[in-house]
Amino acid sequence: MTIKTLTTTVALSLSTLAISADVYAQSKYEKFYKPTPQANPFAGAVYAMSNDFNANSIVAYGRNDDGTLELINTFATGGKGAAFDGGEGLDPLISAYSIIMTDDREHLIAVNAGSNSISVFNVNDDFSLSLSDVKRVYGVGPNSVAYHNGLLYVSSIDADGQFAGEPDQEGALTGYRINERGRLRPLRNSVRLLGNRPSAVQFSPDGRFLIVSSINAGSISLSSDSQDEIVVYEVRRGGRLSRTPVSAATSTLRDNAENRNLPSAIGFEIVQENGKQYILVTEAREFQANGIPPAFPALQTGSVSSWELGRFGELTPIALDVQTGTGQFDGERTACWIEFSHDESSFWVSNALEATISTFSFEDGNIELEERVAASGVGPSEEDPFGTSDGWIDLWASDDGEYLYQLFGLSGSIGVYKTGENGALTHIETVEGDLPDANTQGIVAF
Repeated sequence: MTIKTLTTTVALSLSTLAISADVYAQSKYEKFYKPTPQANPFAGAVYAMSNDFNANSIVAYGRNDDGTLELINTFATGGKGAAFDGGEGLDPLISAYSIIMTDDREHLIAVNAGSNSISVFNVNDDFSLSLSDVKRVYGVGPNSVAYHNGLLYVSSIDADGQFAGEPDQEGALTGYRINERGRLRPLRNSVRLLGNRPSAVQFSPDGRFLIVSSINAGSISLSSDSQDEIVVYEVRRGGRLSRTPVSAATSTLRDNAENRNLPSAIGFEIVQENGKQYILVTEAREFQANGIPPAFPALQTGSVSSWELGRFGELTPIALDVQTGTGQFDGERTACWIEFSHDESSFWVSNALEATISTFSFEDGNIELEERVAASGVGPSEEDPFGTSDGWIDLWASDDGEYLYQLFGLSGSIGVYKTGENGALTHIETVEGDLPDANTQGIVAF
């Protein structure tokens, strides 16, 4: 070995020792002195959808212990929003559950009505979102999503896109499987054609049935002539639905003697109590008794109806047409969304055009109006109803039931309320500036 080679070898050895010593020192420092990662400062989160016609997005907020919200960021869905409500800017999809979360809070699913697709996000530890998949759906205008144990169904407003407007739309259902990474797999032979325009879809708590509500049941423009405000499909092996509904019901038939407007059902909840399952449906009462499309002066007092969902999917009426007032014309109009209290003894109904919330008590399927107006904002004027109203649409409660979040569809803001006994509400704050002033749709919280 030459002196030059020996010198080089010694130098390399010393260099290696120096690097090793640095690595050891760094490792020792990280082991004993590295700060622990900061825990998420938020108690939960609230997500709302912009439904932007050019580029749909989800606005994410962190929920503080006192219920107040802090903006996290806005996350693109990879699709487009749309309006199918006649252009008023209020409730553009006429639906509930246009965004939902999986039960484990790992994924958020949103519809893209303008690009006929649905998007899945993974929910990160800091409650930000990462887009994981986008898949097309059958039909035009996806507007509601149902989830149970890895199975997903999406409703679309119309099956073929050949329609003149809301009165004659007949939609469809499409099924998917979602895996732990938030990837969707279309379920073969899962498409089911509907006899009217769906407004919301949900699985029963036991996962054995899929329920669909309809906004235009009883419309004289439907080729199906369907008058069913809710239909029940059985979920069979492999996640596919029965070919046709196993049962259907409505609280009010066309040309009824009371001249009561048709249900115009939108949101609904399914609750379990004393071993039974109950479906409670909000009824906006927009379509007139003769099946003619709605007009603002002809709107009637909104209502809620309940049915027991039986073992084989049969529907037994419990309380029908329980109104947000004492008569057809003196209560809150356009009852559209529903959310239960934590103990399920009461629930809130959001009256869209009136910009109010009504509270009801609930026991064994029975419903009673507790407070016609538990919270209110700026309501409609007779001259320009959509131009003046705040337009209260979707609402959702935090998992602990302590706070209620109300989306204001015609002012692009979110009202935050502290919940109390018997559904009492106390306004905490209104969060503004992060959502479009009109055409927003969908909110979810935990």
